[in-house]
Amino acid sequence: MFARRKLTARNVVLLISFTAPSAIAQAYPTKTIRMIVAAAPGGANDILGRMYAQRMTEALGQTVVVDNRGGGGGVVGAETVARATADGYTILYCTNSVVVNPSLNPGVNYTLKDLSPISLVSSFPAVITLHPSVPVNTLPDLIALARKRGGLNYASTGTGSTNHLTGVLLNNLAGIANVHIPYKGAGPAMTALLAGEVEMGVTTVFSATPYIRAGKLRAIAVTSLKPLSTLPGVPAVAQFYPGFDTSLWHGYFAPAGTPSAIVALLNREIVKALRSAEIRQALEEGGAQAIGNTPAEFAAIVAEDYAKYAKLVKMSGAKAD
Repeated sequence: MFARRKLTARNVVLLISFTAPSAIAQAYPTKTIRMIVAAAPGGANDILGRMYAQRMTEALGQTVVVDNRGGGGGVVGAETVARATADGYTILYCTNSVVVNPSLNPGVNYTLKDLSPISLVSSFPAVITLHPSVPVNTLPDLIALARKRGGLNYASTGTGSTNHLTGVLLNNLAGIANVHIPYKGAGPAMTALLAGEVEMGVTTVFSATPYIRAGKLRAIAVTSLKPLSTLPGVPAVAQFYPGFDTSLWHGYFAPAGTPSAIVALLNREIVKALRSAEIRQALEEGGAQAIGNTPAEFAAIVAEDYAKYAKLVKMSGAKAD
């Protein structure tokens, strides 16, 4: 009799454990969802974040409101979500700066354990470009020139940015000593490169493509694993150094501890949003690749990138400004 009661109680516990996540998902959402965009208004991150928010609002039947929390290279936005209640009503849209920052600035008030990956949505390769005055046309020739001159100057969007660390990785693999010149954002970096203040730049394909097509910059290589259709004839660095990939990515996170059923629901709707013609066109125009993977797949990429960028940050000696 006692054994029978014990078995029944165990079955009840098992039944609850299987049905609870489903019940949570069915009840969610019942109010506004706050999407923290870890960037200032008006930039590419903000524009894309608002597109996703609109699609998710339509699909979920509750308003998804964008809350811009720029500052600290994404630190402010990540810290906001890391401290939020883990109920699915606060989510983070950010770049892979969220992975770099803990190594770049050990004083940040979050770790990757404080965030639950939802989906990596897109990947934005950078392109290595030269001012027309630099007399080379290929990456091997660029490396040969850098060795001859003892290094070239290259612009990035800031200390510790993926563009900066792309240059660090290239220096390490090619055995060169190019000198990093940080600028406060893509605009100032591009202005300096166009003016010839620096010889080389590592910038997003979106920012550089108009100038490449106009002949004002020379594209040498892209930082994705494969060449891009938007820049025909421009090889990937990985063709010379296998595995080289320092693309900027955009992704979604929830606070750690958010119920898995809610994370799965958000993942499903975010991946659906990626299929919209409007979002796909915006990504393609920016030279980006739509991805939309699972939380587990995204978590694996986050762990891999954390290790990669921690090594590059240490190698560069970079510290947060």
